[in-house]
Amino acid sequence: MSKNRVTRRQFLNYTLTGVGGFMAAGMLLPMVRFAVDPVLQKKGESDFIATNQKVADLTTEPTRVDYSFEQQDGWYSSEETGTAWVYKDENDKVVALSPVCKHLGCTVNWNGDKANENHFYCPCHGGLYTKDGTNVPGTPPIAALDVFPTKEVDGFLHLGKAEPR
Repeated sequence: MSKNRVTRRQFLNYTLTGVGGFMAAGMLLPMVRFAVDPVLQKKGESDFIATNQKVADLTTEPTRVDYSFEQQDGWYSSEETGTAWVYKDENDKVVALSPVCKHLGCTVNWNGDKANENHFYCPCHGGLYTKDGTNVPGTPPIAALDVFPTKEVDGFLHLGKAEPR
């Protein structure tokens, strides 16, 4: 038998500390799992989003292409939609431009202004972009339209994340 005996007060202290530790762990573990679990889940296999646009059907005239994708925010999943202006240039290369004006974020339209044919036009403040997305000097936009990386998969157009020029 040990000469160091545990007093009643020490026993009660040890017991309450142990029980309190288990209770704290029981409350904290779900919160830690909630914060860490989305980070550990598998992500999509590709950064490119499929569209319904066949590459063979594209012409030199910009065409509006709408696409949708699933966006995951923590535990919440939502269906998001996006738009791109897509055409083939003189080298038969696919060009995809963001429709978001670099001035205030409005949506640009192809041939939206009858006074400026063959231009992208922003109706908010009269911004103009050339067909390749370059901003026209003397109009409000301060930069060119963003460009989507593109690739063709099984004949359909896939768009990456828009990148500034």
